[in-house]
Amino acid sequence: MLEGKKIILGITGSIAAYKAAFLLRLLIKEGAEVQVIITPAGKEFITPVTLSALSNRPVLGAFFENRDGTWHSHVDLGLWADAFVIAPATANTMGKMVTGICDNLLVTTYLSARCPVFIAPAMDLDMFQHPSTIQNIKTLQEWGCHVIEPGTGALASGLSGKGRMEEPEVIVEKLKTFFSDSIKKKTLTGKRVMVTAGPTYESIDPVRFIGNYSSGKMGFAIVEELAARGAQVDLIAGPVHVELSGSVLINRVDVKSARQMYEACCNSFPYCDAAIMAAAVSDYAPAGYHTSKIKRSGENLRIELVANPDIAKEMGQMKRDGQILAGFALETDNEEANAGKKLISKNLDFIVLNSLAQAGAGFMTDTNRITILNRENKKEEFALKSKRDVAVDIVDYLEKLMI
Repeated sequence: MLEGKKIILGITGSIAAYKAAFLLRLLIKEGAEVQVIITPAGKEFITPVTLSALSNRPVLGAFFENRDGTWHSHVDLGLWADAFVIAPATANTMGKMVTGICDNLLVTTYLSARCPVFIAPAMDLDMFQHPSTIQNIKTLQEWGCHVIEPGTGALASGLSGKGRMEEPEVIVEKLKTFFSDSIKKKTLTGKRVMVTAGPTYESIDPVRFIGNYSSGKMGFAIVEELAARGAQVDLIAGPVHVELSGSVLINRVDVKSARQMYEACCNSFPYCDAAIMAAAVSDYAPAGYHTSKIKRSGENLRIELVANPDIAKEMGQMKRDGQILAGFALETDNEEANAGKKLISKNLDFIVLNSLAQAGAGFMTDTNRITILNRENKKEEFALKSKRDVAVDIVDYLEKLMI
């Protein structure tokens, strides 16, 4: 998928610069044409001679390499590339990218680039956790940069293990996936789809809640697939630790409780062409909220629960002609019968069934195995796959109903 792709590899002054040599070798092996740009600080960690030998090209590090007036045009470089990968990317370089400080060839080329930009941060954890770094990364994502970090935790939380540069093999796979997605036909351009994802938390007191094990991975994979096909996506996400690609087509609304999710859905669904209700919404919430932490008394504690809104059913009642509504069913027994009842009672067009009895399916996994049922009592079964591939199957099914 990288055959013939022109890639700029930017290397900055991080101890992780040694990984750039492995990344460069992998890119070349995949058939890419790679031009290395290195900052002055980067040369302190890895020599241009090594990089030049791997890329079979001179390594660029300054505007003027000679004293004869020849210079490297950052504009031409920015127009030449199909992708610009900065790995490792230091806090210093990201700060310059955000503020427009063009004191080296790498940052100047970034500001001239018209191609997709990928950034693999590398720094110690304290630097990564600093508010300025977090804000700079968020800003770069908002501007369309693809930030590649190890793991899936959110920027502002779950930072354990963060800061180190992602492994070269993973970066190459992400590039291959990006170019694979980019050649897909934008079959859903002009369509707007709402997706709910993750769990909901129903607070008992300031430190306790009722929730479930949903990670949100399935819903987020669906969102990414919809955006890859050109759809405008309204993502309504419960409390999760999953990152998005940063696509400008995705509008994310974070909620905590089922009632907050319901209100967000009511605001979005009337303006959408379709909705996929992938969230695992709590059916019940505590009748009252304790403003102070409940102390142990040694006696049994009774908590009265009240029913939450049935969001999928409410959307089914709101659904207008031409809108498509899909739901999810996670069952432990009588799976198809129970899913079929939900399909009808909630006025869904199709329902995605996954079973806790199936190994590798359900919550807190990277894989899933689904069956899709429709209102004509027809079903389509799929093999165990990664949730990313399952998302493709689900969006394929949705697309057939929308187009």
